[in-house]
Amino acid sequence: MSRLAKQSLLAAIFIICFIAALINGKYSLTLNQLLSLLFSELGFQIAIEDPRHHTVFWQIRFPRTLAAIMIGGGLAIAGAAYQGMFRNPLVSPDILGVSAGAGVGAVIGIFLGQSMIYIQLAAFIGGLLTVTLVCLIARMARQHDPILSLVLVGVAISALCGSAISLMKILADPYTQLPSITFWLLGGLSSITQSDLLSALPIMLIGIIPLLLLRWRMNLLSLSDEEAKSLGINVSLIRGIFIVSATLITASAVSIAGIIGWIGLIVPHITRMIVGANFRYQLPVSMMIGAIMLLITDTLARSIASIELPLGILTSAVGAPFFLAILLQARRVK
Repeated sequence: MSRLAKQSLLAAIFIICFIAALINGKYSLTLNQLLSLLFSELGFQIAIEDPRHHTVFWQIRFPRTLAAIMIGGGLAIAGAAYQGMFRNPLVSPDILGVSAGAGVGAVIGIFLGQSMIYIQLAAFIGGLLTVTLVCLIARMARQHDPILSLVLVGVAISALCGSAISLMKILADPYTQLPSITFWLLGGLSSITQSDLLSALPIMLIGIIPLLLLRWRMNLLSLSDEEAKSLGINVSLIRGIFIVSATLITASAVSIAGIIGWIGLIVPHITRMIVGANFRYQLPVSMMIGAIMLLITDTLARSIASIELPLGILTSAVGAPFFLAILLQARRVK
């Protein structure tokens, strides 16, 4: 199958998942009701059967579905960028501790009762400090394998961030702050509103646009630093832009949806199986597959049980076995 045919198939799957996410849930809609809501909003004179349909769709279901697309696509492209920059298929925002660091920043923001913009800023600072600390410590551990050092340091720093979050939970008010922090840490889209989307979207776009515009340079970063410099690439500058952009995307996603793990790890692997390792195609296709994956996960989270399941539980149930399979496969290849 040609690359164009694969991308067309992915686009068709995306549209199907998008429609399925809009109509399924505790308050299901039919396809006719969905079309009526859309066309009535465009100015057509179409009677709405039940006024509650309008409220459920435009105030809850539609923002939530857009959030799934935005966050899933964002986490996936951030994971692909990290794996390309560090030339390591086991790297992701979660493994490097970026999600946990952003989580610490966001929890501090929630603990202090700050507004969404300050929570996003705290999440970004926490994520950026964490990835910087991980890279510095991994570079100091030169006596070990660099890939193994990076992963192990990321795991250790993530654990440290986890302990900081636990401390904040102990200090939080048990009746007001603690429930919101705990629910937020599990990851979910149920509380996202249109204002959350509008505040997070510009920051996420600031991170995504440089990655898409400069994605062809990431192919050169897969070479050694000396070879890349000989081709006229400012390796430090380009790598810094990619790290800041990917961290900004991750922090923005964490600040509105909590910690949704594993998407940044497994989606780039699936993408490479479909379109290969060329980042010119890998980054945009990763965004589409990440959006599809989170659309499916979110639809299942609010449909398969009597209560809504946190997204972090479902993505971990899929991501952890996938991660172990990658480790075992890499060992057999070696």
